[in-house]
Amino acid sequence: MDDRNPDLHLVHLLRAVTVELDLFAAEFAGLHGLHPTDVRALIHLLDAGRADTPATPGWLGAQLGVNSASTTALIDRLEGLELVRRERDTRDRRRVLLTVTDKAVALGWSFFGPLIDEMVASMRTFDEEDLATVRRFLLAMRDVAATGRRNQRDGSGGQ
Repeated sequence: MDDRNPDLHLVHLLRAVTVELDLFAAEFAGLHGLHPTDVRALIHLLDAGRADTPATPGWLGAQLGVNSASTTALIDRLEGLELVRRERDTRDRRRVLLTVTDKAVALGWSFFGPLIDEMVASMRTFDEEDLATVRRFLLAMRDVAATGRRNQRDGSGGQ
């Protein structure tokens, strides 16, 4: 495919936004002695909390695509930094649930808050119809990327 094809312009813009957000997250990670995977783990756990999804170590490992030993080491590291807490599930005492601590939330807001505020302010320049279109676009792109990642992992390569 011709890389200069105008149909790819949005793909390149989406990639550019992704790169900028990754660099921003890497800056946060570096300032706080975290690995980029630690930051992704915290994001997954925050998203799980917002969605009322029980976040177990196995669930987190699946989200991150890492094995159980790596997941345990990551959780140990985040727990040691007081960013994540392990708690017994009140419904099933055999199950451990992961939660992000108030310290982690405050740390995240202190760094990402100004960026989020600027993003929200920028969104206010669009009307609801525009934002609905952007929402549909981003959800579709997320789904395409997730399917592509699964296909690569499973060896089908998108076929």
